[in-house]
Amino acid sequence: MSNASSILDKPQAKIVSVGMADPQAQNFFSWYDEIPIISKLYFSGALAVTTACYLDIVSPLTLYYKYDLILNKGQYWRLVSSFFFFGTFSLDFVFHMYFVVRYCRLLEEGSFRGRTADFLFMLLYGAAFMLIIAVIVPTFSRIKFLGHPLSFMMVYLWSRDPDNADLRMGFLGVLQFNAPYLPWVLLVFSLLIGNPVEIDLLGIMVGHTYYFLDYIYPQVAEIRRWRFKKVLVTPSIFHYLFNTNEAFGFLNTRVSLKSISINFNPKLMSDPRIDYSCCPRSR
Repeated sequence: MSNASSILDKPQAKIVSVGMADPQAQNFFSWYDEIPIISKLYFSGALAVTTACYLDIVSPLTLYYKYDLILNKGQYWRLVSSFFFFGTFSLDFVFHMYFVVRYCRLLEEGSFRGRTADFLFMLLYGAAFMLIIAVIVPTFSRIKFLGHPLSFMMVYLWSRDPDNADLRMGFLGVLQFNAPYLPWVLLVFSLLIGNPVEIDLLGIMVGHTYYFLDYIYPQVAEIRRWRFKKVLVTPSIFHYLFNTNEAFGFLNTRVSLKSISINFNPKLMSDPRIDYSCCPRSR
């Protein structure tokens, strides 16, 4: 009996040992699952690209934004890859991932809550605008990886949210300020430590254009009764993909029998082959 019990105990012990998980791993995955869909995809993409570069699967030289290589050699992936590379694994990478996840998530769960399609359109608007500016403005042409200014754009938009106007923040435990000043505090800090400020300026500039067109312009147009009251309109296909309320409004049209008025012929009412019980009579 003792041998049989020892044999039966071994599989049970093995199952228990396999089922045990690291609490830190559980905390990470639970935190990861709580990230909204767009923020999660962007964070996952940036992490995957950085890991591929770390393992020498992909070279950073094939990822940076270069208009001539895109136009002349057909390397169209650079239009996207330049937004997902934040450098190799380092303290600077962790710092930028913190900004990406934190403020991207705060936007998606805050002012864009329930507006996933609008949030994706905002990111695509910022990315497209940055791609154009990086070509036509020489000051910003030196920026090869556009993920940094895109993350700074999200910081700017979060800081301009009216709900955050009175939110107090601290920087390095010394400086206290309201949330709308956050982008400018970070800009001055970058200037003091010798980092190029063009990256932060590009994010602020593109973020402000979106803020103006999405928030300021509609209010002015409504007051002055302009014909076009909204410039930035999220395409319906985005609403359809994320199943939001504005997805193809004509598909949500319902026809009610109560709104249909039918004139009946009294002679036909006696016909047993026709059932009029479901149709309202006109008065």
